[in-house]
Amino acid sequence: MDKLYSPWRIDYILSEKEKSCIFCTKPQANDDEGHLILKRGKLTYIIMNLYPYNNGHLMVVPFRHVPCMQELTDEELCELGKMTQLCEKVLTEAYHTDGLNIGMNLGEAAGAGVADHLHIHVVPRWNGDTNFISTVGNTRVIPEKMEEAYKKLKKVFNTYES
Repeated sequence: MDKLYSPWRIDYILSEKEKSCIFCTKPQANDDEGHLILKRGKLTYIIMNLYPYNNGHLMVVPFRHVPCMQELTDEELCELGKMTQLCEKVLTEAYHTDGLNIGMNLGEAAGAGVADHLHIHVVPRWNGDTNFISTVGNTRVIPEKMEEAYKKLKKVFNTYES
């Protein structure tokens, strides 16, 4: 059996995990770049996934702490959709995607890493990129530094100021 080592992951594995909701605390910190927040709306925001499935993996998150869609107001639901649509535009322009995976995992049983604060994942995809190593090795290969991805995406998001 082949082995693939990722020694940089040990810091995360051994680190003390946040007890508070990351989707509530990060936007309150007033450090958008440090927390990878790309855009703020009135009721929602767009943040990069710190542990992405692919380059440019974004999440659209309501500011309000809610676990499921049925608890969203009509205004929150509408803005969540508009911000997801904006992610589609930006990722297509910035990364020349061939497709996108857009979805939610509601609840721990569905695979939600943060089960009590809903969020939409927007993951860029390209033809021929089967990302086999995720399937067979339970490992992600991300060929771009987060800082570089943030700057690239932020530049495109800024062209869509509302």
